[in-house]
Amino acid sequence: MTESRYEKSIKINDEDFSRELYGDFDRNIKLIEEEFDIDIVSRQGEIKILGKKENVELVDTLIKKLIDIVKVEGKLTNQQIRYAITLVYEGKENKMKELLDDTVCVTYSGKTIKPKTLGQKRYIDSMAKNDLVFGIGPAGTGKTYLAVAKAVQAFKNKEVERIILTRPAVEAGEKLGFLPGDLQDKVDPYLRPVYDALFDIFGGEAFLKNRERGLIEIAPLAYMRGRTLDSAFVILDEAQNTTSEQMKMFLTRLGFGSKAIITGDITQVDLPYGKTSGLKQVTHILKGVKGIDFIYLSKQDVVRHKLVQRIIEAYENHEKKKK
Repeated sequence: MTESRYEKSIKINDEDFSRELYGDFDRNIKLIEEEFDIDIVSRQGEIKILGKKENVELVDTLIKKLIDIVKVEGKLTNQQIRYAITLVYEGKENKMKELLDDTVCVTYSGKTIKPKTLGQKRYIDSMAKNDLVFGIGPAGTGKTYLAVAKAVQAFKNKEVERIILTRPAVEAGEKLGFLPGDLQDKVDPYLRPVYDALFDIFGGEAFLKNRERGLIEIAPLAYMRGRTLDSAFVILDEAQNTTSEQMKMFLTRLGFGSKAIITGDITQVDLPYGKTSGLKQVTHILKGVKGIDFIYLSKQDVVRHKLVQRIIEAYENHEKKKK
């Protein structure tokens, strides 16, 4: 005997909600139908969900949460749908409201920067509470961008007097003299992601003006030696490529009224063979130290193309097999 199909209906009165929910050429609905093995039919301001009862109940919850996103954001992205699906499967759909309610800052173009995952939310909350935070995770989890957003927010709120961003120029072995051009030409390729984030959030004119006044400084890690960084929001990016000595040097630069965020991906170390990553080592040395927090982001926090998550997962499986 064939199992009867369960059915549930949701009323949608606003045409804009319906348009965003369905997406271009119904791609959002097709994604949901495929994920949960159900059918969705829309008629006269009403959505009908048909399929196995447990799947229909999950999709009913999912669609209501997606409508909440559209009400707040005015739009719906593929990443939001996929992450909402993950939360519904895990029974954490009510956590979605935390993401919608939290705003880090607003960019020059008027775009609101918010955490897109619960991992990003933990990272942002930790930066607000602690003076030294390590954001560790794979590519695409927003480690650098969110740190820059918090730095700009602190600068605009006059919590700090300047922003300092640094990266180890490890590909050149910190021997920048071998590269053509002046110092800025030499370090620009290594610092480009930081420039991009600052341009996006600050706006080009404000960024250049504050940089000329010395209120924004972008430099390779080698140039931090011997300095004390007071009243500054300091970001060390690509920290997996620091040596043990460089990491200790950087951490002991922190001055009064300052905050430091260290970001990196411990699975992508570019140091010469035999060199210990300062980021890997410091997770053991400073574990449990009061006022210091380690936030670990995972493939679930990736907000790039969906293939990035799958690539990270494939590499993780490959490493497990090797071990």
